[in-house]
Amino acid sequence: MADNNIQPPHGDLDEVLLSDDQGNEETFKILFTFDSDDYGKSYVFLYPKADEDSDEIEIQAFSFQPDANGDIDAGELNPVEDDEEWEMVQEVLNTFISDDEE
Repeated sequence: MADNNIQPPHGDLDEVLLSDDQGNEETFKILFTFDSDDYGKSYVFLYPKADEDSDEIEIQAFSFQPDANGDIDAGELNPVEDDEEWEMVQEVLNTFISDDEE
């Protein structure tokens, strides 16, 4: 779902409603967000709310531009396309997963 718009459904800050180019909408849960000084961007990890109780979930990562308060309550998600940037994003996720398992 590249070039999605992000917005909170019903004002719920731990979920976002993503729309693709065909207008299909799906609710995603926000796993966490982080900022990178090296790339000057903010990032968000999301997973489909429908998969919330599954043993395995597909996590997606995007960069985004936060609003003046630092929130991702409105705006556009952008895919991570640079290989070095993607490696950094994967490293952050792997660290999060490792810390969560301990």
